[in-house]
Amino acid sequence: MRSILFNLLFYLNVLVQMIVFMPALLLPRRVGMKIVTNWAKSCVWLLRVVGGVKLEVRGESRRRSGPALVAAKHQSVFETFALIAFFEDPAFILKHELNLIPLFGWWSARMRMIAVRRGKRSAALKEMTRVARDAARSGRQVIIFPEGTRRSPGAPPQYKIGIAHLYESCGVECLPVALNTGLFWPRRSPWRFPGTAVIEFLPPIPPGLERMDFIADLEGRIEAASDRLLLEAAQESPPPPLPSAARERLAELGAQAACDATGRPFVAGP
Repeated sequence: MRSILFNLLFYLNVLVQMIVFMPALLLPRRVGMKIVTNWAKSCVWLLRVVGGVKLEVRGESRRRSGPALVAAKHQSVFETFALIAFFEDPAFILKHELNLIPLFGWWSARMRMIAVRRGKRSAALKEMTRVARDAARSGRQVIIFPEGTRRSPGAPPQYKIGIAHLYESCGVECLPVALNTGLFWPRRSPWRFPGTAVIEFLPPIPPGLERMDFIADLEGRIEAASDRLLLEAAQESPPPPLPSAARERLAELGAQAACDATGRPFVAGP
């Protein structure tokens, strides 16, 4: 019942704020960005109060107010709005189709988010790289999900080459972000599971690495930290429902043989 109530209030909150604050689209972009940031915070609040999902943020001191490339694990809708609240002037890389949605597309375009057309990959990559480089040079934090789409917690990683192009072109440090949000707000599901989701900002990767060295470093950092967060969540009492990919990953990590503080054998979930 609380999931249904949250979903109704969440989308109502999105719709009402987009309409009520529409005149801000005529004002300087910074004004609009403050409104978007407050909307993101209101969504986090709603999720905690109504959905029962708290947010724990780790490594906040590693966030940047100046130009940066932020590469985040993507498991849920949760991080698409939660990350907005942690940066001064974020520029999300998103699908061009989203900009065609009335209201949302108007706000996205006015906030100068980076819309990518997925048709011609080579041309799309060049355009994305150019716009992202300009955004970074103007002091913004370019946020990208390097796997390109939401992945179930524990699923094998699929990092795309586009992140390496951005890293090389922007010439700024890259801030990796690990999380376990998909355990509490699963992709393609109307259910929200109570608990504490974690978003963790990891040590930044300095500019200047070779392309493949960078991807290997980025993937290694994010996946290791996301595995750790998965293990932590699975050992909570009670743990959130675990999707099959998460259970398989826990088995690979040896979590099935782990014991909790009382010495009882750990059970990953159904």
